[in-house]
Amino acid sequence: MAETERDDGAAGFLRCFGAQLRLLREREGLTRAELGSRLGYGEDQIASVELGRRIPKPEMIDRADEVLGAGGLLVAMKAEVARARYPSFFQHAAKLESEAVELHVYDTLAVNGLLQTEEYARAVFRQWRPFLDEEVVDQRCASRMARQEIFNRRPVPNLSFVIEEAVLHKRIGGDQVWRGQLEQVLLIGQRRNVEIQVMPLGRGEHAGLAGPFTLMETGDGRRVAYTEVQSDGRLHTERGRVRELEATYGAIRGQAPAPQESMALIEKLLGET
Repeated sequence: MAETERDDGAAGFLRCFGAQLRLLREREGLTRAELGSRLGYGEDQIASVELGRRIPKPEMIDRADEVLGAGGLLVAMKAEVARARYPSFFQHAAKLESEAVELHVYDTLAVNGLLQTEEYARAVFRQWRPFLDEEVVDQRCASRMARQEIFNRRPVPNLSFVIEEAVLHKRIGGDQVWRGQLEQVLLIGQRRNVEIQVMPLGRGEHAGLAGPFTLMETGDGRRVAYTEVQSDGRLHTERGRVRELEATYGAIRGQAPAPQESMALIEKLLGET
């Protein structure tokens, strides 16, 4: 992602939320330090939220609404605050992902965000160009970890991932982070509702050469696809296009080794270090 700042809409909303928080705080005659003490946050964190530079966590919004007697005003903005955690091109896709009953992913460049450890995610964000501010890196990491609540949802969604073997050889973040990431993939792959396959480097037949993509089906039966390259994220809802990518994914899964063999390949990589 090339952006160093949020899109204007999200940034404007966060400033608006921060202004509301400041007005409510001042109405109660509290300093930033005093409000922070009541909420369990530091004065600098309160200042960052009020200035629209930091995205507050849902539990912070709930507590602030209660402490400041906002009567639900701040809570009513929680959903929009949550959307502002993501870059504009991914916001709609993130919402659909959170509602998906089925999700199928093909990755070629890095381990998918849903499978990433926090350390791996942080290393990825720190390598983006132009550089992201550390505060933005922190926010993006928190948002990425929050997406992984999909694994704890009930009823459980049906999830599958196909990862290029080359991705698993990239020691992003260094050896320790890399090992932790491979162990994370193995751990998630043990879940009954998750299947992970690895496309070997030596595979001669390969239906996925056009690049990565994600397929999603929501509870109301909508079937969509998402593609992303160089900060250009696109949702595909036209049935013909989605059907094409579904057929492609079926071919990719057929060409990749079964999940059990794929897990053995990852274990072998870990054992060679």
